[in-house]
Amino acid sequence: MSTQNSMKDVYLQHDALGLAALVKRGDVSAAELMEVAIQIVDELNPTLNAVSQRCYDDARERAQAPIGEGVFAGVPFLLKDLATTASGLQSTNSSRYYRLHSTAPASDNEAVRRMRTAGLIPFGFTNVPENGWSLTTEPKLNGPTRNPWNTALTAGGSSGGAGSAVASGMVPLAEGSDGAGSIRMPAAMCGTVGLKPSRGRASIAPAADFWHGGAVFLCLSRTTRDTAAFLDVVSGGTPGEPYALPKPATSYLSVLETPPARLRCGFSVRSPEGSAVDPEIARAVHSVAAELGTLGHHVEPHDMRFDIQGCWQAYTRILAVQAALQFEESTKLLGVAPTPETLEPYTWSAIEMGKRVDAVGHARDIDAMRHGGMAIAASLDAFDVFVSPVMRRLPFPIGSAFDMSVGDWQAYNDAFLKDTAFLFPFNVGGQPSISLPLGISADGLPIGVQLTAKVGNEAVLLQIASLLEKSMPWAAKRPLVFAHN
Repeated sequence: MSTQNSMKDVYLQHDALGLAALVKRGDVSAAELMEVAIQIVDELNPTLNAVSQRCYDDARERAQAPIGEGVFAGVPFLLKDLATTASGLQSTNSSRYYRLHSTAPASDNEAVRRMRTAGLIPFGFTNVPENGWSLTTEPKLNGPTRNPWNTALTAGGSSGGAGSAVASGMVPLAEGSDGAGSIRMPAAMCGTVGLKPSRGRASIAPAADFWHGGAVFLCLSRTTRDTAAFLDVVSGGTPGEPYALPKPATSYLSVLETPPARLRCGFSVRSPEGSAVDPEIARAVHSVAAELGTLGHHVEPHDMRFDIQGCWQAYTRILAVQAALQFEESTKLLGVAPTPETLEPYTWSAIEMGKRVDAVGHARDIDAMRHGGMAIAASLDAFDVFVSPVMRRLPFPIGSAFDMSVGDWQAYNDAFLKDTAFLFPFNVGGQPSISLPLGISADGLPIGVQLTAKVGNEAVLLQIASLLEKSMPWAAKRPLVFAHN
């Protein structure tokens, strides 16, 4: 390419698969794409604070090496700084404790290894809330990530850095993870595609489990096909992984070419927790339900019902025990224990809560979580797809919610439930669930609509998403802060 601006145009006009096709044809090089990605991050990050760590030298070296024929050959990529092991990058979970005492690993986890094999070239970590337990991204260590549609507003969490980076054009796709909405909520806030896969769909090796199957990972992207191709890359467990689902015989990318058979679709705008849903969000859900009817599918209203309070209390206590275990293991590994000075008050309160849960109580919570998952599945069993809001409200101001500086574990999680009521049920139940940018508010903010399928049925979600991407296109919608020339 003759100029940096023309290369920037190419970079912004293509999704990840499109960029990889250009690299494999020899039209552009991986090194050229990496320089553009670095330029955009350096231009926009002072405003958005989406990227918390950079590894430019390593990325430039890898971009100069032979790229191969992977599906994402030569595409710049950002990892999420939460439980991600990537050689040469210090994972901090946005915690002062890990920043001070952990070191960069010498090897990749299984997912990162697969990403690199597919041709993705990581060049940094995206920002997260400390230890990932927030639906906004405002860690004390790194400062808040801002929404490119309105920088006074949150980009969501915990994959807020990823959502902001993808929406603003820094990268076409970025890693995300989801234990209570942390892919889907930032996708909705930032106007991107965000799929939470089924429990066991993507390998988490060498880890054996995250949150008793509640936490999974995938990506945030701008197109359905990029998400499908990324799922192809990371799906399939290693031998012995709990919950592992077999890799499908047909690729997710190829199923996009075939529309699904007539589906039974339920839809709801009633929060199972009872909080009011913003009327603009409700209208967006009704619009999508109507569009599915126009596309030939059976659509009917249906409210999801289960013991949400009991399930949430059990799930959050389980996560508190997991936090206590995590930092006990980190203390053994690093030789230094965390203190209230090296952790934010909420994280410290979660550890203390986890230590107070006894063995019988923990077993009871796991049983309650599993029965909650069964009730959620039974409530939706009549439907192939369930359509709902992602969030009860539009993007909200930074500093207005999820205050991790207050160490009241119970009060924090009581407030949390209001915003995860449409989200965490599918972490507990294990269903695949996708946020699509199918609405826009009167103030020009994106509205995500959530579609959920039965466990293992990502293909149906992706087929429907592909149809909606054509009939209700979102590609032309750009935020205020975007990588223009």
